[in-house]
Amino acid sequence: MSGHSSYEFKNPVARWLDSRLPILSVARAQALDFPTPKNLNYWWTFGGILAVMLVIQIVTGIVLVMHFTPEASMAFDSTEHIMRDVNYGWLLRYMHSNGASMFFLAVYIHIFRGIYYGSHKAPREVLWMLGVIILLVMMATAFMGYVLPWGQMSFWAAKVITNLFSAIPFFGETIVTWLWGGFSVGNPTLQRFFSLHYLLPFVLAALVFLHIWALHVPGNNNPTGVEVKSGQDTVPFHPYYTMKDLFAIVAFLFVYALLVFFLPNLLGEAINYVPANPLQTPTHIVPEWYFLPYYAILRSIPNKLLGVIAMFSSILLLFVLPWLDTSKVRSGTYRPIFKQFFWLLVIDAIILGIVGANPPEGSWIIVGRITTFWYFFTFLIIFPLLGLLETPRPLPSSISDAVLSKKKTPESAAAPAE
Repeated sequence: MSGHSSYEFKNPVARWLDSRLPILSVARAQALDFPTPKNLNYWWTFGGILAVMLVIQIVTGIVLVMHFTPEASMAFDSTEHIMRDVNYGWLLRYMHSNGASMFFLAVYIHIFRGIYYGSHKAPREVLWMLGVIILLVMMATAFMGYVLPWGQMSFWAAKVITNLFSAIPFFGETIVTWLWGGFSVGNPTLQRFFSLHYLLPFVLAALVFLHIWALHVPGNNNPTGVEVKSGQDTVPFHPYYTMKDLFAIVAFLFVYALLVFFLPNLLGEAINYVPANPLQTPTHIVPEWYFLPYYAILRSIPNKLLGVIAMFSSILLLFVLPWLDTSKVRSGTYRPIFKQFFWLLVIDAIILGIVGANPPEGSWIIVGRITTFWYFFTFLIIFPLLGLLETPRPLPSSISDAVLSKKKTPESAAAPAE
């Protein structure tokens, strides 16, 4: 699918450079001339949106680091200094903090789109697994970044989450001591998290490069899930999808701008504007919204070790999804029963997020346990069985046939094929 560009550069400098280092022709082949299925819908634009958001996060993060002091007695004040004294510092910080939320929103949509349309199935298993690794690195990066302002919620979230590793038999306490840099959350903890939070985005960028490389080997999946027939089923990525993606990116950035300029603290916790105090525990400790479903799974199991195992397993299930989903049909469009269970899974994930945002008491405990059970039941039981029991709808012979069939009139669609 990747191929090589046959384009001849008219500019003599570009032609000279490309004859010695063919970086321009490779870039053109992979970014402009790359053959792309003609039927990709707007759910496929979130890959480009994620690339834009990653660049925004790295650029704003680099500038913020210039003014931030990673020292426990100064971190909170330096954050306030950025907000009040640095030119447009408030804008940079709100872009960075809300950019993390928009980043996770886009990646969750990207993941659910992949599950629905079967983008995890052969020959794209490595592409999918790289995506799950990217998700894990994103989570680690976001968690460490949340600690840096050194407010009350930052401090206690660090204490609660890192203390989960103490549930690991034999080595748990040693791991926690290493993470803390001592016997309590303090300055060494902050400096460790700051260092890793600055490093991991560049690791993330390298993983994204591998992810795109792995995508360009088999090529894009498509809404029908059928294999692409070269030529008749594809169009060049530019200008068709560059323009489509650009429109979607602008629309997404518009929502992002509304959040930054009008509701910058909507997704945060007010108590994080209070300096960290090791002697005063907040009434209700919650992580950022994008961690809430996993937090709900953790709290739904009474045993600490089993809760930690369940929390990490909920993510690792995605890693082995290519083998759990046994159906030979990729797209959920042609799987009527799978489609219903897919939307139940989406609703289940949303409810888990709501449960994670509420105290673990009363009916929330029951709801959390039911939704946790359903999450694992869907992946471990329903998806494998559907591949054996479900009868899919007939697949089109090609992408072109599927596209053309939507344009037929009712009269022509009813006519028998010759």
